[in-house]
Amino acid sequence: MLPRLMTTGALLLAGSLLAETDTLGRTIDHSRRPAIAAPSSAAYGSIERLDPAFDLLVAPNAQMQKLADGFHWSEGPTWLPRERALVFSDVPENVIYKWSDAKGLEVYLRPSGYTGHGTTFREQGSNGLTTDSADRLVVCQHGDRRISLHEGKGRFSPIAQFHNGRRFNSPNDLVFDHRGNLYFTDPPYGLEGLDKSPMKELAFNGVFVRRTDGSVTPLVTDLTFPNGIAFSPDEKTLYVNVSDSSKPVIMSYPVKDDGSLGVGRVFFDAAPLVPSGKGMPDGLKVDKAGNLWSTGPGGVMVIDSSGKLLGRLLTGEPTGNCAWGDDGSTLYITANMNLVRIKTLTKGAAWKY
Repeated sequence: MLPRLMTTGALLLAGSLLAETDTLGRTIDHSRRPAIAAPSSAAYGSIERLDPAFDLLVAPNAQMQKLADGFHWSEGPTWLPRERALVFSDVPENVIYKWSDAKGLEVYLRPSGYTGHGTTFREQGSNGLTTDSADRLVVCQHGDRRISLHEGKGRFSPIAQFHNGRRFNSPNDLVFDHRGNLYFTDPPYGLEGLDKSPMKELAFNGVFVRRTDGSVTPLVTDLTFPNGIAFSPDEKTLYVNVSDSSKPVIMSYPVKDDGSLGVGRVFFDAAPLVPSGKGMPDGLKVDKAGNLWSTGPGGVMVIDSSGKLLGRLLTGEPTGNCAWGDDGSTLYITANMNLVRIKTLTKGAAWKY
């Protein structure tokens, strides 16, 4: 989730805020409501092919398709195998939506990230979503400042809420390893004032692991805005996106046998791409061959395991995240106010059939 920054270009109507434009070019239009677009409609965006290897991942005739639009900031897509549907967050609206070919767009869960009353957050809803080994939905909740298991019928059970008695900032994205340990990022994007918020209880923005025994341990404490997170297929490397306009990078960390991390390094520097498109490194997934599909400047960057940029899916919008669905080869993309998909020639590394 990238920070939303108010500008003098904000639109006021009848004394109430209806639309905002942030410094990244993202539009938050409070007068809009989600609408379903026909999946067979005209191609959405464009595709940039920079290396012949990209053609092995995205067919030359492949096109992105818009499925729905009108969201305020779409994020955190994940596939629900049992329901044959995608769920994703609209962070400012405190809603999780569900999309399926059978029923189109539906409200899946409201509230999704803030279940309290009376406190104002800059981004209060759910953000990153995933499923556990039992295919239950696990939710990063900005407003409640925790990670929770959704028990059904709007009931949540917190599974990570404090570090040394202090509340998290606003858990953002998350990934399980094969043992069931949960790795997650905790930037301050949900808090008014970000790092200057009086509600901030931790002195750092961290990468944490919640182990199967319930313990929570910080693994990385020196990143400014840790965001998307994903493992390599063999789980020997953990990738973390940093959504910092002064240093927009993807970090990689060796994973030790005990699940802790070694010294990180810059795996990919997105700074040279910033002039070519909106957005920062945000959400992140890895395919079965170890290629990274990371949102960033322009849309979705496709990067091989050596750090070479192969191509981009150009959405024309700041783009929050992506996830594979259907048979594991359809990539769903949350691009600002839009939900988009494209058929790929690969499958997600952690795909469950």
